[in-house]
Amino acid sequence: MPERRTVALVTLGCARNEVDSEELAGRLEADGWELVEDAEAADVAVVNTCGFVEAAKKDSVDALLEANDLKGHGRTQAVVAVGCMAERYGKDLAEALPEADGVLGFDDYADISDRLQTILNGGIHASHTPRDRRKLLPISPAERQDAGAEVALPGHAPVDLPDGLAPASGPRAPLRRRLGTNPVASVKLASGCDRRCSFCAIPSFRGSFISRRPSDVLGETRWLAEQGVKEVMLVSENNTSYGKDLGDIRLLETLLPELAAVDGIERVRVSYLQPAEMRPGLIDVLTGTDKVVPYFDLSFQHSAPAVLRSMRRFGDTDRFLELLSTIRDRAPQAGVRSNFIVGFPGESEADLAELERFLTGARLDAIGVFGYSDEEGTEAATYEHKLDEDVVAERLARVSRLAEELVSQRADERVGEAVHVLVESIDDEDGAVGRGEHQAPETDGQVLLTSSEGLSVGRIVEAKVIGTQGVDLVAEPLECSEEAGR
Repeated sequence: MPERRTVALVTLGCARNEVDSEELAGRLEADGWELVEDAEAADVAVVNTCGFVEAAKKDSVDALLEANDLKGHGRTQAVVAVGCMAERYGKDLAEALPEADGVLGFDDYADISDRLQTILNGGIHASHTPRDRRKLLPISPAERQDAGAEVALPGHAPVDLPDGLAPASGPRAPLRRRLGTNPVASVKLASGCDRRCSFCAIPSFRGSFISRRPSDVLGETRWLAEQGVKEVMLVSENNTSYGKDLGDIRLLETLLPELAAVDGIERVRVSYLQPAEMRPGLIDVLTGTDKVVPYFDLSFQHSAPAVLRSMRRFGDTDRFLELLSTIRDRAPQAGVRSNFIVGFPGESEADLAELERFLTGARLDAIGVFGYSDEEGTEAATYEHKLDEDVVAERLARVSRLAEELVSQRADERVGEAVHVLVESIDDEDGAVGRGEHQAPETDGQVLLTSSEGLSVGRIVEAKVIGTQGVDLVAEPLECSEEAGR
């Protein structure tokens, strides 16, 4: 009888990393590993790291050190780093953090079981050597699909795999194993990014943009529905570019109604949209398709023209406000969220005032604000006219206060509205908690229901908003349908 091997996956960062972790889990389970929830109960703790900004990198290092502390006090024998930080820094991370018994890059994912077994047996696997992943695929998007088969693309594992590889859940099973029971799950549309924002290093370690085949996205969504998932959230570095390497930049508009028609799926949500790439047809589908929620996660980053050009981005306050007006003309209750960077090199007081003008007029449901800091390997790190750290900190605090006030006001505007709430948890302490159509998981607040009678996790209930708690809504259930839907 084979020796019992246990592994725990600790995931940091964004929803894309969560998909990658579930692919790793599927590969490991298919090769006989037993997945456990707690690192202290695992022979190997695999930390899926984030390498986006300094705070995220620090969290990743802390998680690796915390897992390392378990060695010698329980079952844990090895700690392995994977994910964006491991891919980005590779050997340098291994040298700086000897507590990690292995640092594996994306190219190691297909052989993750063998890599972990080698490390568990006391062997040494050479740490990943970083490289600019933008150079692994052709410059022309149209030439990437064939070349993509030779490049590691986490989260792109095919559907309809041979017996013994896919989890045993029917012929449509992907190489993925769910690591939770939440009724919402992310599905990766694409990987990489062709944009060259001057502050962002992601394309260098995630690579150029490449879409998944629609059939794989559909097959994975059907499999998730079989697992009890009610809402799928489509993720990538830039969903508005989906299909451009498949010869159809409007492919998302075609795919969304097909996903919404999957039996068992009650909501389809699209994240990571670029304002400069929004097109009328996509807005129409996002606001007019049953079960596709009118939700717009728009990457504005700033609204002052001079700052946006320095960021190598497009737009301005008035064009952004016009876009939001177009969206709300079609769906008055649409949810909109965005992130912003303040203190960018060369940002003037007038630029900051322009951003405040936009925020005040935009009526966003959720706002993330970050203070600029140099990110190694980016164009912006070479810019002159850097602002002093105390100036950046002051502007961050100032805009954050405004943002907090504005999202609370936006929540207040929803009092009296009817919302469709997907119930995500019910317990004695918090009661029934869920999310409306305008709220993405973990980022945009939640809905606190005044009663849990007749409710269950995964049900969608219509409720009336009767109050707010900051960005969160308090709502009274109006009815519980027999089916989980509207």
